[in-house]
Amino acid sequence: MKFSEMEYKRADALEIGKIFEKLTDEIKNAKSEEEIFSALYKQEEISSHFATMANLAYVRHSINTEDEFYDKENDYYDENGPVLQEKSTEFMLALMDSPFKGAVEKKYGSLMFKNLEMELKCFSPEIIPLLQKENKLVSDYQKLVASAQIDFKGKKLNISQLGVYKEDSDRDTRKQAFEAEGNFYMSHAEELDTIFDNLVKVRTEIAKKLGFKTFTELAYLRRTRNCYTPEMVKKFREQVKNDLVPVVAKIKKEQADNINVDTLKLYDDTTFYLDGNPKPVGTPEDILAAGKKMYEEMSPEANEFINFMYDNELLDVKAKKGKAVGGYCITFPEYKAPFIFSNFNGTAGDVEVLTHEAGHAFADYTVRDFDIEANKNPTMESCETHSMSMEFFAWPWLELFYKDDTKRAKLTHLKGALIFIPYGCIVDEFQHIVYDNPDLTPAERHEAWAKLERTYRPYIDMTGVPFYGDGRGWQRQLHIYHYPFYYIDYCLAQTAALTFRNIMMTDYKDAWDRYMKFVNEGGKKTFVELCKVADIKTPFEDGALKEIALATESWLNEQK
Repeated sequence: MKFSEMEYKRADALEIGKIFEKLTDEIKNAKSEEEIFSALYKQEEISSHFATMANLAYVRHSINTEDEFYDKENDYYDENGPVLQEKSTEFMLALMDSPFKGAVEKKYGSLMFKNLEMELKCFSPEIIPLLQKENKLVSDYQKLVASAQIDFKGKKLNISQLGVYKEDSDRDTRKQAFEAEGNFYMSHAEELDTIFDNLVKVRTEIAKKLGFKTFTELAYLRRTRNCYTPEMVKKFREQVKNDLVPVVAKIKKEQADNINVDTLKLYDDTTFYLDGNPKPVGTPEDILAAGKKMYEEMSPEANEFINFMYDNELLDVKAKKGKAVGGYCITFPEYKAPFIFSNFNGTAGDVEVLTHEAGHAFADYTVRDFDIEANKNPTMESCETHSMSMEFFAWPWLELFYKDDTKRAKLTHLKGALIFIPYGCIVDEFQHIVYDNPDLTPAERHEAWAKLERTYRPYIDMTGVPFYGDGRGWQRQLHIYHYPFYYIDYCLAQTAALTFRNIMMTDYKDAWDRYMKFVNEGGKKTFVELCKVADIKTPFEDGALKEIALATESWLNEQK
């Protein structure tokens, strides 16, 4: 069904809660496996409907944050989602305690119950008001950033639309764009600090009410970290510091030479060439058409997927007034349909939407017929492996987007992938510091961020740009507000994606076949297990980062 034809009607959380109560009783009183599965499938069906309506409201609110109807509907799910979660938790607890649990485990695997155990530790009825407060604070941040109307070169631009100027070939234009962005955030500095301070406080209070010492412990359960620990992540970050940062520093030195600057300023960070970075050629319609052709030729599975997406209007990618910033992929479970949201701005990021976000959508589409939601959705580092790897599998078709500038597009993409990992580690370690020390003042948080910048990105001079130079740059990273502790997922996934790329460069078919093995499992296996299925190293293994850094550096040297 086309997105425009998908009917929205508010899902009555109170009524659904009553149905969940009835299904919980059915689980508790079940006399056979058949009765257990009957109740489970009913619960899946109703949950699917609630998620579909909530996601429709979220998407339509994102497309136009000024639409009062969907603004209120989005608020409704912020308020009532946690209430319904209580009823859903009671159902799953009954399933866990059922003497027929083994039958479900036999049919759908044990991981769903392992993940369920983690999920159950994240909720108690007494934290519902706190979850509602957390949701509201997150929405407050989104509305604040989406409200940006920045005067720049005679135009009024939102944050996404400003992005093309931040990558302009003219250094002064880039600097002015960063300053304009920084000025917007600085004009709301107190509000941004207050929202985050309240988020830290409410998340810490939630954690303590659930019996944890810090929110960090709870966050790892929320993110369903079912195969690695904070200690393993810390070890990964140490590998990044020791094995990756020196290689990135060399790339950055060459970058500075290429654009004729003595010192890389923040506004030079993503500019690799004097005449500007490679940009896709053509209109948004041209880029969408190129994306369609690419997937149609990539594989039979990709061909089926992209025609489903385009035929059903499952993309909204053009930036416009009132539209939320960023990009995401979300699913409407009732329609077995993923949806891609983004903001085209004339940069390489537009192509990444049709590779990265479409990588998420492709994975969702691939497992759309799995019986239960738990088997469809892996943890987020696995999901990000889907998307980041797809960016590299698109390489043979990049000429459709970049024409004569394809080689530079590949070089820029690969360098950017490597350069991203240290930044991602800054975001992750910053959150460990903040939530392990919840009483830090805003000024102390800013200083912690600035110190991490000097550790992971010593090659960038942050001075001279208000907001960024003040250690406040983290406030534009929406994941820190929206999705705490999410960002390391990107780093782990990028490591896996770079591994697929290295295989792809010698045997594309072998790499694609391994990738499909990874994707086809959906959420039936942990991230570490999926890496083993695909026969690639996990990012936690000793030497994993060094191997990737050396292989990438070698290939880049061959291109000179």
